[in-house]
Amino acid sequence: MEKERFDITGMTCSSCSTRVEKAVDGLEGVETAAVNLLTNSMTVEYDPAAVDAQGIVDAVEKAGYGAVPVMAENTAGKASGQTVQGAPTNVAEMAIKEMKHRIIVSFAFLIPLMYVSMGSMVGLPLPGFLTGMENSVSFAFTQFLLTLPVVVVNRKYYSTGFKTLWHRAPNMDSLIAVGSGAALVYGVFALYRMSWALGAGEMAVVHQYHMDLYFESAAMILALITLGKYLEARAKGKTSEAISKLIDLSPKTAMVIRDGVEVEVPADSVRVDEICVVRPGASIPVDGVVVEGQSAVDEAAITGESIPVEKSTGDAVIAATINTSGFLKVRATKVGEDTAFSEIIRLVQEASASKAPIAHLADQIAGIFVPVVMVIALGATIFWLVSGSTFEFALSIGIAVLVISCPCALGLATPVAIMVGTGKGAENGILIKSGDALETACKVDTVVLDKTGTITTGKPVVTDVQVLQAGLSEPDFLALAGALEAPSGHPLADAVVDYVAEQRLSLPTVSDFKALLGMGVEGRIAGRMVYGGNLRLLKDSALSTDLSTDLSTIVDNVDKLSELGRTPLIFFDDTQVLGIIAVADAIKADSVAAVAEMKAMGLSVVMLTGDNAKTAEAIRAQAGIGRVVAGVLPADKEKEIQRLKAEGHQVAMVGDGINDAPALAAADVGMAIGAGTDVAIESADIVLMHSGLTDVSAAIRLSRSVIRNIKENLFWAFFYNVIGIPIAAGVLYPALGMRLSPMLGALAMSLSSVCVVLNALRLKGLKLKKTSVAPAPKVQDAPEVKAVLQSENNESTLKEELKMMTLKINGMNCMHCVGSVKAALEAIPGVQAIVDLDKGTAMVQAPGDVSPDRLKKAVADAGFTVTAID
Repeated sequence: MEKERFDITGMTCSSCSTRVEKAVDGLEGVETAAVNLLTNSMTVEYDPAAVDAQGIVDAVEKAGYGAVPVMAENTAGKASGQTVQGAPTNVAEMAIKEMKHRIIVSFAFLIPLMYVSMGSMVGLPLPGFLTGMENSVSFAFTQFLLTLPVVVVNRKYYSTGFKTLWHRAPNMDSLIAVGSGAALVYGVFALYRMSWALGAGEMAVVHQYHMDLYFESAAMILALITLGKYLEARAKGKTSEAISKLIDLSPKTAMVIRDGVEVEVPADSVRVDEICVVRPGASIPVDGVVVEGQSAVDEAAITGESIPVEKSTGDAVIAATINTSGFLKVRATKVGEDTAFSEIIRLVQEASASKAPIAHLADQIAGIFVPVVMVIALGATIFWLVSGSTFEFALSIGIAVLVISCPCALGLATPVAIMVGTGKGAENGILIKSGDALETACKVDTVVLDKTGTITTGKPVVTDVQVLQAGLSEPDFLALAGALEAPSGHPLADAVVDYVAEQRLSLPTVSDFKALLGMGVEGRIAGRMVYGGNLRLLKDSALSTDLSTDLSTIVDNVDKLSELGRTPLIFFDDTQVLGIIAVADAIKADSVAAVAEMKAMGLSVVMLTGDNAKTAEAIRAQAGIGRVVAGVLPADKEKEIQRLKAEGHQVAMVGDGINDAPALAAADVGMAIGAGTDVAIESADIVLMHSGLTDVSAAIRLSRSVIRNIKENLFWAFFYNVIGIPIAAGVLYPALGMRLSPMLGALAMSLSSVCVVLNALRLKGLKLKKTSVAPAPKVQDAPEVKAVLQSENNESTLKEELKMMTLKINGMNCMHCVGSVKAALEAIPGVQAIVDLDKGTAMVQAPGDVSPDRLKKAVADAGFTVTAID
């Protein structure tokens, strides 16, 4: 299957887009055809063995429109063209320029036409050759001459309108052409009648037609419709600004070394494995690897990270990021349409061109709208004629019905909101792949989070350092541990090495290093064997039999650290335990606030992880998540998603790894963390480029806002037509004497489309991230209970006697309440607390001299009530 994009010409309303879509959908070999009225484009997925691009173009032309292929790509998304699709604002700018010219010409003749036709009614002077019954023909012919330029400059309405009518697919232009054309033809008829009557001396007939020429109505309809289209085109241009800004970031040229010489070439002509030279301030033109130089690269356009990232030889760089300082040589690995930046643009463009399921009803109505309106207009005209009204009155009713009807508002209701919404998402690092995903996300009631790399950073860090050997300083212990772990390469060992490196310590030399599978490492330092690893390594050593009661103390301490979700590494030699270093996967800075925000939005939050239950429970409590399912395999994650869906939940799955791909695909909406694997991103419906968990709630909030905006637009479009058409048909005239003139109908029709677009533009001011995200507490600073073993006189003792209490608290409703309770408790010297919003509890570690009443009073002073203390 191939996917190809076409520019469509001649479309003016949703009836047009529906007609084009049906024409292409009916071709053998066409899988899907999606027409976007807003961008005047069509994306077709088809089998090239059954139909080709020319066949698609022929089908569009047969329907009365034009089509030009723009860019072909296969279903995997690899473009065969050389450049990214041009900015959509280019189309809007051309439309605006053309309509501006038409408006200037139209109003240049409309103003004197209105003066001539209606000036005498308000006492304005007219030249003598235009006044009096004897000059009626001059009066009428002058109006005809002033109307002709307006008709000529807006002839597109007639050519398109009657052409589509001939093809039995009338559109909005057909309504305008028939309405203004009827007024124009009637005016010409009146001109000839006046000429005949004047020659025959029938002054009563001359007077009758003198006041009912309708030339000004024909010209006013065309001018006002064009003005409305101009305002609409300007507003449309604003809806695609976000995509245009993205495209503007793409580098246009590149400095490439060819035959030993630096040559400036178009960025799209760079080939894989060529060496690009990137000077300070320049944009990196390709995805590649640094082969020479060192610099800081601003990756904000891709990752959202405001701080430049240090890059040196061997580091990967991304196209469209900025080299801020040093000189770099980059070997291209991905070029043109294969770069990550081009993929982002493609995703946003495809999403903006897609349709949400909510648009299907509007499309169905638009398909029959114009024929129905024409029938209503004809029926209203006949009704008033039969009722005894004058032909002029009945004709004005029919024309008013034609020009007030607005299929455009129906056709624009969905695409303008989707384009603004997807553009807004792209500005905030949220890439929504389709309108379907956008609509489904608004219905989500359960968010399932993977742990590693989603809630946590995915990179272990040191949380606790406990020195147990008497006389051994912490720096010396860390230097020894860092030296022993340095050759390992294990993620836990890397955490220790990185932590020691931050302390800027000198490391001793290690010899006889050996990795002990599943247990740890060993090596010789300063002539003695030193070991580092898990509790099993210690228990299997000869030292364990010599520790006696001290071993049970160490085991208890290891268990306590494990319960807090940490991995203890025990370091010892052949005679004694030197100390313990605990390592844990740190929670992301925004995870706590993100989970709280999801709960505030009425979402249930579930964590799925393959980790053990103790680690999972610790992360759950720290992040404030309601439920956790631990020890699950990738297939089990998918089953859990299916189980939640079977219970009637709309589920969003958030993950970043290959193991998350089945669950992402199974969920109603899959959200991939941008820093994750290609497989996860491919399986997802929404990509969160900034890798922050707050983007999950932001994406759902965006979805809800866009769908609400679409519903508002559809309501307005339906309401306008349901109310406007009957009024134009004269239903209020018998009782209230109220009717709409064709000119007012044209004005109302123009404004209805503008209102829909302006309403969608309100989404540009949407604030996606409602809460300010305070940094999450570092794992090593988390206020859980710490059993800190200090070594004195070669024995392990507690530094201070601490007591544990659990307070049950009423009145906490949000994370601000949690913060207030936590601050109140920890204001007491020596007190540390973990506050759980879901359970309504605070687990407190306090010195022995702090009484329960003192804790209770602190909570009460903060505005909450302690109901029990355990």
